[in-house]
Amino acid sequence: MDFKKTVNLPRTSLPMKANLPANEPRWIEFWDQIDLYRQLREARAGRPLFVLHDGPPYANGNIHLGQALNKILKDIIIKSQSMAGRDAPFVPGWDCHGLPIENRVDRELGDRTKDLSPLEVRRLCRTYAERYIAIQREEFRRLGVLWDWRADRAEEKEGVPSRRAIYRTIDPDYEAAIVRELGAFFAAGSVYYGKKPVHWCPSCQTALAEAEVEYATRTDPSVTVAFPLQGVESRIPVLAGKEVFAVIWTTTPWTLLANRALCFHPDFVYVAVESAEAVYIVARDLLGVTAAACGWSEPREIASFTGRELVGEGDDWSGKSGPGIVALPPYQHETSSPPSVLLLGDHVTLEQGTGIVHTAPGHGADDFYVGARYGIGPWTPVDDDGCFIPSMVPAWGGKSVFDANPLIVDDLKRRGLLLASADYEHEYPHCWRCRGPVVFRATPQWFISMDHGNLRQRALDAIHRTRWQPAFGEDRIGGMIENRPDWCISRQRTWGVPIPVFACGECSSTDEMVFVADPRLFEHVAAVFAESGSDAWFGQLGAGGAPVPYGSEAEARARLLPDGVTCPRCGQTESLARRFEIVDVWFESGASHAAVLGRPGLSWPADLYVEGHDQYRGWFHSSLLVAVQGHDGQAPYRGVVTHGFTLD
Repeated sequence: MDFKKTVNLPRTSLPMKANLPANEPRWIEFWDQIDLYRQLREARAGRPLFVLHDGPPYANGNIHLGQALNKILKDIIIKSQSMAGRDAPFVPGWDCHGLPIENRVDRELGDRTKDLSPLEVRRLCRTYAERYIAIQREEFRRLGVLWDWRADRAEEKEGVPSRRAIYRTIDPDYEAAIVRELGAFFAAGSVYYGKKPVHWCPSCQTALAEAEVEYATRTDPSVTVAFPLQGVESRIPVLAGKEVFAVIWTTTPWTLLANRALCFHPDFVYVAVESAEAVYIVARDLLGVTAAACGWSEPREIASFTGRELVGEGDDWSGKSGPGIVALPPYQHETSSPPSVLLLGDHVTLEQGTGIVHTAPGHGADDFYVGARYGIGPWTPVDDDGCFIPSMVPAWGGKSVFDANPLIVDDLKRRGLLLASADYEHEYPHCWRCRGPVVFRATPQWFISMDHGNLRQRALDAIHRTRWQPAFGEDRIGGMIENRPDWCISRQRTWGVPIPVFACGECSSTDEMVFVADPRLFEHVAAVFAESGSDAWFGQLGAGGAPVPYGSEAEARARLLPDGVTCPRCGQTESLARRFEIVDVWFESGASHAAVLGRPGLSWPADLYVEGHDQYRGWFHSSLLVAVQGHDGQAPYRGVVTHGFTLD
């Protein structure tokens, strides 16, 4: 039987095959010919507005499946809102500054890079970004994503970046908005310059924000090390006349060269045990694990005490070891390494290790904060390349910290201070740009305080007023805001928006930066950038329109420093000079709501942000903090939707 004849089907002119490779381009051309986007805007004029603010993809390559997924989801939302009768414009954006582009230009130029001025490097980076913006724009168009392509292309032909159809973080009006948002933090007193441990990428040679760090499995040596103690009998008399060691455990042996203290928990019980004619101090709860690792057979307990009883606590030292009690770290250096003190710290845990924490304030967050509490500043013998500085640690000068790790283990063993060692597989921070391992290193940077002006709590309040889909997003970003450290906003690179700060050469010192935070400076620089772009910080237009560096700081001040703005301490202007750190690109993209949503036909805050779930610590996060500071504690979005990733 011919079953086809038993079914009554209509006859149509529709082809049997979709033939999408040929048909889709024709449909997209047809939409352009009839100016579909503008027709939609005209048809929906006066209807309730719906604004989905586009998170900017990075302009450094062809689009990938994740970006396609993201833009298609946004396009579905925009078109469905328009079909539901709302006025739903769409303004796509591009993130254009930052390390990936500058690194690519560096690789292409090789040794020639060092002969170029910052303005020349920036020109090459801009050319690179604009090339990929054009490529990605056509690729998104090919996906059928609908926005005002006609206006975008018409303005591009005239040599003017579109102010209506798209946004780019390299456009002058956008750069001006970044400066104004920065100015709000400076005006509030939330920005400070200080030396604190940050994630530092030796390969890219710049500080990294939390959102620029990813974790990958790495194997490093873990070591259990004996620190000789002196004067401990002044607190624990039974230990008089004995050779006493505090026992620590670490997975970063190289940080032992920067040790400044040993930290004990005030309430943990510690025991002094005798083994092989020496006395070792560890937390009682971790004695079994430590003894097994060190090969102690039946260690004999001769004293027990709390951390508070050992270290002391009172008017004389308040949780810092009193007179005469010191630890001798494995590495002391003639010029700069005094004996270590004993401290109390609530960050000490019993999860692993020995219950005693080796403390290097120049190379750890907890170390830094507990050191600051007791007046012990960061000491950092590691340079920008991640190598030891010869003048600070002569025996290890020039060695990469990672290359030094196994050598330090061998040296500790030779000197009789290594109690145990093993390979330790752990999740270690890596730079998300170059994929190389990073070091935690104290360097002078610009920070936004999370607690000045109650920024942290105001951000948490704004989170609770926002609709999150899935709902767990509220708890996820809330936990990140609640626990995040101060925001390191400076980078030591060229391709980006400079932090527009003038510092006083007369009043500043190695311990203090005296700088101008006058709101008039930021408004003036924003106006200059709106006219000429952020290249104006580095130079001005020369003959033929090519930018050239300023001939002197006086020339720079004449253009960038408004009348009446002087050093806040000495009142002079001649001693003021530009700083050249650039702002974190997450701050740049986080300012997009301020740069874009005030345009005609849009509204602030956005109705919706839609991105992948990695943006809880990225764009959602930075956008929230920027908005809360500069916009009366409000989030830049009423609702946030997150989606998953495409996997190969």
